[in-house]
Amino acid sequence: MVKLANPFYYPVAVFIGGVSLFVGVRFLRLPSLVIIPVAVGITVAGASFFNSREPQYLELNNPELELEINNVKVSALALVNQANELQLEAKKLLTDAFQLELLAGIQMSGDRLVEIPGKIDNLVWNINGNNSLLSVDTLQKQLQEVKQKIQSSSGVAKQHWQQLADSLQRNIKLTKEGEDTRLARIINIYTLIQDSAGLLQRLQTKIRNSDLSDSEQINGMILLSDELNSLTENLDLLVRK
Repeated sequence: MVKLANPFYYPVAVFIGGVSLFVGVRFLRLPSLVIIPVAVGITVAGASFFNSREPQYLELNNPELELEINNVKVSALALVNQANELQLEAKKLLTDAFQLELLAGIQMSGDRLVEIPGKIDNLVWNINGNNSLLSVDTLQKQLQEVKQKIQSSSGVAKQHWQQLADSLQRNIKLTKEGEDTRLARIINIYTLIQDSAGLLQRLQTKIRNSDLSDSEQINGMILLSDELNSLTENLDLLVRK
């Protein structure tokens, strides 16, 4: 539904209304009692249209949360650029058969990361106002999913999932106590973005500087790629609605 807007905030709408008034009086020779209301209506309709095209504003009622959300959005876009750059380099340099596992891992992580900014935008619009970010039931479902990941994981991946489980358990406790968990959730997302950016940088540096004909070095990079995939799975879980 389009809301009425003040035309004086939209000079283009005022200009269009003025032109319609001029044309109606000068060329169509309509009486002023007819053309003036029409011109006003055109102006108001134009202002309302331009208003509807403007982005909505968040009502977070929490300056710290708003600041962290802005940091997350900027970091997520930078992460996508970094992931795209790594994907392009990997496609160019990793062409031998024994390198394909590494290439596939990098492509998988990159494809998942490209979707993160859009998911963050959707998430942010769902935390307007004073409502808690997620219900206890939703958090518990996420926790159950993470626990299943812990059972099927090992090494660094298992460590990442355990950290996420601990965070979800804290948020469940806070939600039950009536606390606003939005800030904690956004900070967790920001932390995972920074960790992912660090792993992307390490992978990119190794791909550029390693002997790519050495299977041992490739295996070391596969381990890094697996760790990155674990982090991106964590991140994807947190940015779901």
